Amino acid sequence: MITGNPMTNNDILRRLRYVLDLSDGKVIRLYAKVKHEMPQETLHDMLRKDDEPGFKPCSDQDLCRFLDGLIIFKRGMREGDAIPAPTKLNNNVILRKLRIALELQDDDMVEVLKLANFRISKGEISALFRNPDHKNYKICGDQLLRNFIKGLSVKLRGK
Repeated sequence: MITGNPMTNNDILRRLRYVLDLSDGKVIRLYAKVKHEMPQETLHDMLRKDDEPGFKPCSDQDLCRFLDGLIIFKRGMREGDAIPAPTKLNNNVILRKLRIALELQDDDMVEVLKLANFRISKGEISALFRNPDHKNYKICGDQLLRNFIKGLSVKLRGK
């Protein structure tokens, strides 16, 4: 059963900014980690609700750069690695990037989802991170991603 509206990149950016308690300056610095200049006005336009004047859609590239900047901020650059190029996003890729940035194991992810009253097994979690060609690969739906972010909010900011 699907509930709620489809998650947009703007929703994800807004929610993560809140959950991780990131100021505008901090978000702009995350973009700078991947050598991308994010003007404050553009960021504000992407953080607006889609029915507000001045709303600007957050592209896959914009969200990908934010997530990659978060990974670099939290974990640092590996020796010899180049700045990652933005990639096409889907919920599985977004969840994987959050998992990497926050250094979460399968058990941690199960616990975060439990905080949002969303029950999932370790096996189901690992299926989300398999190669899409693998027979046991599972697509991460909006409901799972929404609940993961909600669980992070409870874990990091409290009820």
